[in-house]
Amino acid sequence: MRALFFGTYDTSMHPRIGIIAEGLSAAGLDVAECNAPLGLDTAARVDMLARPWRVPALVGRLASRWMTLARAARRQPRPDVVVVGYLGHFDVHLARALFRRTPIVLDHLVGASDTGRDRRLDDGPRQAILRLIDSAALRSADVIVVDTDEHLAVLPARHRARAIVVPVGAPSAWLAAAGQHAASDGALRVVFYGLYTPLQGTPVVGAALAKLAGSPVETTMIGNGQDLAETRTAAAANTAVSWRDWVPSAELPSIVAGHDVCLGIFGTGEKALRVVPNKVFQGAAAGCAIVTSDTAPQRRALGDAALLVPPGDGEALAAALLRLADDRAELARLRRAARELAVAEFAPAQVVAQLLRRIGQGGVQA
Repeated sequence: MRALFFGTYDTSMHPRIGIIAEGLSAAGLDVAECNAPLGLDTAARVDMLARPWRVPALVGRLASRWMTLARAARRQPRPDVVVVGYLGHFDVHLARALFRRTPIVLDHLVGASDTGRDRRLDDGPRQAILRLIDSAALRSADVIVVDTDEHLAVLPARHRARAIVVPVGAPSAWLAAAGQHAASDGALRVVFYGLYTPLQGTPVVGAALAKLAGSPVETTMIGNGQDLAETRTAAAANTAVSWRDWVPSAELPSIVAGHDVCLGIFGTGEKALRVVPNKVFQGAAAGCAIVTSDTAPQRRALGDAALLVPPGDGEALAAALLRLADDRAELARLRRAARELAVAEFAPAQVVAQLLRRIGQGGVQA
């Protein structure tokens, strides 16, 4: 079976689609790629709704990438299935036009309307536009891929029969990074990386870091985004925090693996309660202990292989980190449990199992 991965996705920003491709390849599928990255992250795309005069720039850039994709598609042997990468709300329509008789899989990791609410674009007109974009994309796909049962449950009822759950998982590079650094016998080394969106709850992290001032906990905060300034202000009392801009994606696994603890998300919004973020899977694969919020999907995915704290509770997060700084046996147990879980369940070959069953049934029709 030949699977063509198609769209303007960028695996350096959103590794999810690369994990699916890696998993299908490991299962023996002939995997090809037709990709022209748009060069705009999620924040930039959503920002255009707040500044409508910038939309023509998006349209122009998208048209250019689509011309590249169309030319590349004509050179491709006919695939048995086309997989449209995340943020493919528009790309799925081009895929449908180019591959009329081929089943189309849409990686609908997060809906546009969900993302808009998380970025605080929750007023009526803009939300209505985002819901229309979501609805049109879902109608164009034969198989809809989401990442949690909670996301499947909030899909419109008419689309759920075509939807399956494929956990985000971790690329093999993260699994390979584990064990590259010795465990710390000094201060507890903690890392967070992300886009500082409300979902991630980084001001909560900042509040926790302030409470840890003077403790044997050293924290590295990587990335930038919407809530960075608020987070830095909240953490200002703690001088044992290192603030870094984004690092190249190829270097991130080794950097994270050099820490004892990888932080997940701590937001309290609806979206935050429905996801298991990339960093939880990746940090576990890299051999870190995971500390993240106690939500239904994260509890289900991680079980006792992580230390879970109430969403939005900076005091509880600080207490959890102090506990691990004091109890190195528990830290070692959590690191070992997270790594074992990642190898058994989060590797690319494991996470695509349900997708393989769906596309291998022969019952998916374009």
